[in-house]
Amino acid sequence: CERCQCHSEDKRTAILYTLLSQNLNHSRGGRSPAHQRCLCHQRRTVCLRTPHITCQAASNVLVKTISFMKNLPSFHLLPREDQLLLLDSCWVPLFLLGLVQEMVTFEVMETPAPSMLKKILLDGQSKHQEPERTQPTLAAVQRLQCCLNTFWSLDLSPKEYAYLKGAILFNPDVPGLRASLYIESLQREAQRALQEVLQPLHPEDQGRFARILLIASTLKSIPPTLITDLFFRPIIGNADIVALIAEMLYE
Repeated sequence: CERCQCHSEDKRTAILYTLLSQNLNHSRGGRSPAHQRCLCHQRRTVCLRTPHITCQAASNVLVKTISFMKNLPSFHLLPREDQLLLLDSCWVPLFLLGLVQEMVTFEVMETPAPSMLKKILLDGQSKHQEPERTQPTLAAVQRLQCCLNTFWSLDLSPKEYAYLKGAILFNPDVPGLRASLYIESLQREAQRALQEVLQPLHPEDQGRFARILLIASTLKSIPPTLITDLFFRPIIGNADIVALIAEMLYE
C-alpha cells in the first residue's frame, strides 16, 4: 500500500516528510510508526465510480420502496408511531431488496486520501470543527455486494419479492411498537403467502423458503450509514435520510 508508512522508508529522508512525520507523531502521543499497526487494507475507503448514474438508480429504487409501503392498507392501519418505527428499522433491507429486484449494479473506486501536509495544516483547526464524515470502506462494500449477489442467485419471482418485503416490513421485534401483536400477525400472513407461492413455483426445492428467510436476515446486518453514505449522501448532503423518507411517505 503506497500510503502505508511501513513501506515508505525511502520517503523519510525528505526534509518536509521528516518535519511532518514528527508533527504527526507528536499529535499521536509520541508513538513512532514502527509501533503502530498498519491498517491500510481495513481503512481503505471507496466511493461510487459513476455516482451520477448509480445515485439516480438508487433514488428510483427508494421511490419504489416508499410506494410499496404507501400501497399497503394494513400498514396505514397502524399507529403513526409504529409506522415510523418500522420505517426506521426496515428501510435499508427493503431498499436492498429493491436494488436486487431492479438489477442495480455498481462499481466503486478508492477515494483519494488527504495529503499529510493538509492534515498538519488543518490539525490546529480540528478541535473547533466537526469531525469529517466517515467514508464507506472497501470491506463493507464488498460484503454488501456479496449479499446482493447471493440474492440474485435465488432468482426470485415478483410475487416472492412482494411477500418477502411484507415479511421484512412487519417486524414485531422492533422495540417500542404499540401494535406488536397485530404486526406479528401481518408478518405470519406474509410468510404464509410466500410459502404458498413457492410450492407451485419450486415444488422440488423444499428448503427454498427457509433459505430465502435466512439470506434476507443478512440484509439487516448492513448498516444504514453505509447505504446512506454510498448511495444518497452525494445527493442529500447532511440531511437526515430517515426524515426525508418519512416526508415522502406522508406527502
